[in-house]
Order: sequence, then structure tokens, then C-alpha cells
Amino acid sequence: MTFELYHTHHSTCSQKVRIALAEKGLPNKDSDWVAHEVNLGKFEHLTPEYLQLNPNGVVPTLIHDGSVLIESSAIVEYLDEVLPQNDLVPKTSLERAKLRAWMRYIDEVPTVAVRVPSFANLLAPMRFSDYSDSEFAQHSARLPIRKRFYQRMTQNGFGKEEIEYAKEQINQTCERIDIAILEKGGPWIMGQQYTLADVLVTPLIDRMSDLGYNYIWVNRYERMGEWYENIRLRPSFAAAFYPGSKISERYPEAFMTARKLEAERGF
Repeated sequence: MTFELYHTHHSTCSQKVRIALAEKGLPNKDSDWVAHEVNLGKFEHLTPEYLQLNPNGVVPTLIHDGSVLIESSAIVEYLDEVLPQNDLVPKTSLERAKLRAWMRYIDEVPTVAVRVPSFANLLAPMRFSDYSDSEFAQHSARLPIRKRFYQRMTQNGFGKEEIEYAKEQINQTCERIDIAILEKGGPWIMGQQYTLADVLVTPLIDRMSDLGYNYIWVNRYERMGEWYENIRLRPSFAAAFYPGSKISERYPEAFMTARKLEAERGF
């Protein structure tokens, strides 16, 4: 089977798919699957060629034997079905339903929340600080599914209120993971089996840690902290988070400026 992945190194949704590929026995880009880097800074995800593959204008996009799949949660489910090794979905109908509930929650809460601090002081100021109001409005208008997200912020990102709400949502996510591990006995969210719930939430927690928000769970949610440490020891983590795939590594100068700006704004 031939897999091609259109992805971005530091994209959390791309990282989700890379983790799933590694867990299913395909850890290495270019040798186990064909990698196509999409440069978001150059807006390659909005070119006519890419929009033909993915009309949503986002990464990742997976091509399997000529068939195109979009949306990271759908892609990881598909990979679990077509690659037999190392099941990432529970066997029973009840547990599968519980997994789907987790996946829906992860898509709707922490996935959305993490975008706010990512854009607030780093991506938005780096890409759009020189845009006029009209230029920024024009850029927002051409986004297939993220118009409202961009319209909620300015060229310099989000304000303190948005950041605080995002942190509340991440805190809730950490608390729910902590409670789930207590109830299920761990070490993973669904219990003894590592599942797609772990796959999908890992890049979000790692992004928050990379941005310096790990104080949300450190010394507060012990079981969740242990879960994250166990996650980082899995071979799939190293496969997905290779050098240069974290946002602090990708844009080190902008990252340091962002941390200074964050301190000044009292975030």
C-alpha cells in the first residue's frame, strides 16, 4: 500500500496522523510513506492545486493508493482500519462508543483551544503584523473554513480574554484525562489499551508544553502528568516529533519574542 501525506512539520493535526502512522508500523517519512511538506507561511495550503486535494485548505491530507482523505480524526480512524497491526480502537461496542465521545471532545475543545495561544503571540504577529486592516480582511475572506477564527483576532493575535478561556479549556482537558486514568486504572486514557484518544490529544498537550503552559498540569494533575511522560517514551512520539517539528524549534527567534510579549501582556 502506498501512502502520501501532505503535512506541515509543526501542525498539530499533521502530528496526529504521523503518530498514528508510527503506531501502525510506518514511522519514517520518505521511507515508509511519501512526505509532501506544505509551507503554511507561504500559504501553499491555499493554492488552487492544494485546494483541489483538500477543499478545506488545511493540513493534513492523506492519499492512499490514489484515494484522497482529509480531516485528521477521520484519517487516523481509517489508518487503524486498513493497517491491521497494533489496534488503536477497543474491541467492544461500548468502549468504541466511549472512544468516539473522547474523539469528538478532543476535536471540539482542546483542538480549538490550542489554536488560540499558538496564534496569539507567535503565528499571527509573525505572518500578519505588516498587513493593513483591509489586507488582513481579504486574507481572512479567502479561507474556506477558518474565516471566523481569523476574524475573531487582529493582525497581532488574540487578547487576554481569549487566552484565558483557551487555558480554561486545556485545564478541563487535563482534568478529564486525570480522572479517566483514575477511573480506568491507566496508564492510558481508555485504560490499558493505548487508543486514538491518546493519539489525538498528544500533539495538543505537547504544543501547550512547548509554548510554556505546562504549569496548567504540573503539580496539579499527577496522573495526567505521568500519562504525558509515558507518551513521550513511546517510539511513535519520537517519529512524529522529529527535530524541527516543534513550533519553538521552527521559529526560535519569533518564539522568544512571543514569550517576551506574553510576559508584557500579562498572559
